[in-house]
Amino acid sequence: MIVQTAILELSQALDVTNRFSSRLSIKRCRLDCTHERLQIERWFSMGNALDELTGPTNPAGQDIRVIHKQLPVTTGAESVIFEIALWVVVPIIAGVLLALRAVDTTYGVIGIVGGVLPGVIFQIMKINGLAYLRQLEQRIQGAASNIDNYIEQRVVILRNVVGLVEKSIKVDQAVIDSITSARAGSSAERYAKLDVAMSGINVIFEAYPDLKSQDVIMDAMRQNSYLQKEITAARTLYNETVGLWNREIFAWPTLQIVAAKQGYSTRIPFSVPDSIREEARGVFFK
Repeated sequence: MIVQTAILELSQALDVTNRFSSRLSIKRCRLDCTHERLQIERWFSMGNALDELTGPTNPAGQDIRVIHKQLPVTTGAESVIFEIALWVVVPIIAGVLLALRAVDTTYGVIGIVGGVLPGVIFQIMKINGLAYLRQLEQRIQGAASNIDNYIEQRVVILRNVVGLVEKSIKVDQAVIDSITSARAGSSAERYAKLDVAMSGINVIFEAYPDLKSQDVIMDAMRQNSYLQKEITAARTLYNETVGLWNREIFAWPTLQIVAAKQGYSTRIPFSVPDSIREEARGVFFK
């Protein structure tokens, strides 16, 4: 009888506990749902720092220029302190502990001798960093050379086009002068002059559509189109490599310290002179 009573009371107690736990679970679920709902509302209420849909705009547009300025790489006292610390901090600590007899003589000597290891490792890192920057310089030179090579090939192609067209009609002297002058000057100037010349050739083709029926002329124009794409790709590669150089020479500590000791500075991306830019606008947007 006593056992049955005890079992009955235990069952009632367990039933109360289960009901209490269920209520706590329901309340916890409601709190979690409320928290998630508030989080979602907060997300939707937040605005982007730069919103292209509702942000301010400039109806007049903006003309950008490549800043023709090179920034020299310099280092301050922190770099000198950093390099000195790599050589002396651990040996000094080991020497002090050895003098205070806080460590065994053997361990103290090992600490003093091995303490210069960070300095040695950093010297190796600087040697590797200098080799990397020199390789990057060669990549930049190679990309610049590719631009010049493609521009020179395009000059030859357009001169051939003009020669072929002149057999049928009189070519504007300005077009011929643009192609001739493209053999001299910087890569940017030559590139822009060729674009101006190409616009003049396009005008001729629009005025005399029969010229497009000549296979030799169209073949030359296809070569010109191919070279134009190659020049664009070479310019992109050059600018990307220059951008990599400009970032790497300021990568502290190793590369920036090496670049500062070598007297390196930032490089300027490929850009078009303002005079050529205005000349091109005058041709295309009259």
